Amino acid sequence: MKFKLAKLELQLIKGDISAQTDIEAVVNAANAQLKTGGGVAGAIHRAAGPELEEACRDLAPIQVGEAVITSAFKLPNQYVIHTLGPVYGEDKPEAELLARCYQNSLHLVEECQLKSVAFPAISTGAFAYPIKEAAQISLKTIKEMAADLKKIKLIRFVLYSSKDLEVYKNEAKKILKK
Repeated sequence: MKFKLAKLELQLIKGDISAQTDIEAVVNAANAQLKTGGGVAGAIHRAAGPELEEACRDLAPIQVGEAVITSAFKLPNQYVIHTLGPVYGEDKPEAELLARCYQNSLHLVEECQLKSVAFPAISTGAFAYPIKEAAQISLKTIKEMAADLKKIKLIRFVLYSSKDLEVYKNEAKKILKK
């Protein structure tokens, strides 16, 4: 599913974030130490190879909402943006912190003058953020920022499950008015 926001396109797809061959930067739902983990972080680290964890060593630890960037190594992308999402029910104010993940990631994409980025549903796996709330926050954040994004032409959400994709589609229709 595609949406037009200002001068950029927003896509929602089901897939593997580590296999986005036409995207310049993928976003890793990282842990504070930027190490290989489960879920998105595990998939990205496995696909990128051990050099990714080594490149992250000097950047860790990061704070909730912060974003840092590294090379993508063996991934089909140029860069990986690592952001630490909030643990639902623990990190407060969780909605603001989750929005900051998207804001800070997009600022890095702009700074690096990249045209495309792919996001997972940050914090919705092991960090237990409810998918509907996470979709609302991420989509509203991107909608609010769209007019100020000068370099980015494509933002893609890569959702792991059909259920998550349906939630994102439903929320996008309301928030983005398609």
